[in-house]
Amino acid sequence: MEQIAYQGGQALRRGWTTGSCAAAAAQAAAMLLLTGTAPVEIALQTPAGLTFHLPVEQPRWEDGAAVCAVRKDAGDDPDVTNGVRISAAVRRTESDIVIEGGAGVGRVTRPGLSVPVGEAAINPAPRAQITAAVERAAREAGYTGGFSVIVSAENGEELAKQTYNEHLGVMGGISILGTSGVVEPMSEKALVDTIRLELDSLYAAGQRIAFLCPGNYGADFARDTLGLDLERAVKCSNYIGETLDHAAFGGFADILLVGHAGKLVKLAAGVMNTHSSVADGRQEIFTAHAALCGAERATLEGLMDAISVDACIALLDAAGLRDAVMARIGKEIEKRLALRLRGKARVEFMMFTGKYGILAQSLGARALCERLKEIV
Repeated sequence: MEQIAYQGGQALRRGWTTGSCAAAAAQAAAMLLLTGTAPVEIALQTPAGLTFHLPVEQPRWEDGAAVCAVRKDAGDDPDVTNGVRISAAVRRTESDIVIEGGAGVGRVTRPGLSVPVGEAAINPAPRAQITAAVERAAREAGYTGGFSVIVSAENGEELAKQTYNEHLGVMGGISILGTSGVVEPMSEKALVDTIRLELDSLYAAGQRIAFLCPGNYGADFARDTLGLDLERAVKCSNYIGETLDHAAFGGFADILLVGHAGKLVKLAAGVMNTHSSVADGRQEIFTAHAALCGAERATLEGLMDAISVDACIALLDAAGLRDAVMARIGKEIEKRLALRLRGKARVEFMMFTGKYGILAQSLGARALCERLKEIV
């Protein structure tokens, strides 16, 4: 039952990370190396305390190394690495345990990640898992020497193209990840952790303006209309509040947020996770500010029934209230952003739609755009 999580009234299955796969594959390969027989499965206790029984696949010998594979099972989480086989090739050494990346495992090329530049993208927690796993195999076999462990990922180079790896400076394959060893179903944590890694990587590379876009619309507008380099940007999805917090905590003095009004208008109500399942309120925000600007009842009723931001703007245009309402909403967004950061960083924003262009922006947003363009 521990392997089931309950969310939104649903029973969802937990899975195991690529780090857990690598650890189980390494333990199985070490057992094959030391005893001549590979186990059918590995009972792996994760750092989170859950124990998974991971089936062992493809036990074999290659160039004097014992090799075993374990298949990633992401449970009910939509993970692009679900089903990938993670292999470990294990050899004896005189002492110590050395862990390296093989085919399909990326290599770090930029500072700011938890792995130094030049090393295989196997994060510290999975390295600790792998070390503990092969030590367990050694104890059971009475072996006192060391191990060389090479971790590989089937089709890792192709899979990496569907991840944030290249943007983070991890080239040539996927990362071996997982702090807890467990994949939580429909997990927000993995995405938020990736956003934080991107910010940390940009800061380590010398960038001091955090340039945030909630999604593809914002990124496309920033590139095509504002002329900004998306290599400087971080897509923060719906997690605007958490991204702002991490940017300020990470040392960015200035933050530029560029996004579609469908998301950013929610900030005027203090909504910092803009996913519609968490909070919406777009019509209510437009209606409240229109009422404060003197809109007639028919306009207010139309705003409450509107199905999109563009529909709201059309109604405001018809009433001659667009500028007044958007100015009020813009001021409220500024206030809410300042309240979130409490002086730890300065945040500017631009809010737009594809049909109407920029609807509201803070006073310093344009100047911050120009400063971003100057970054080499």
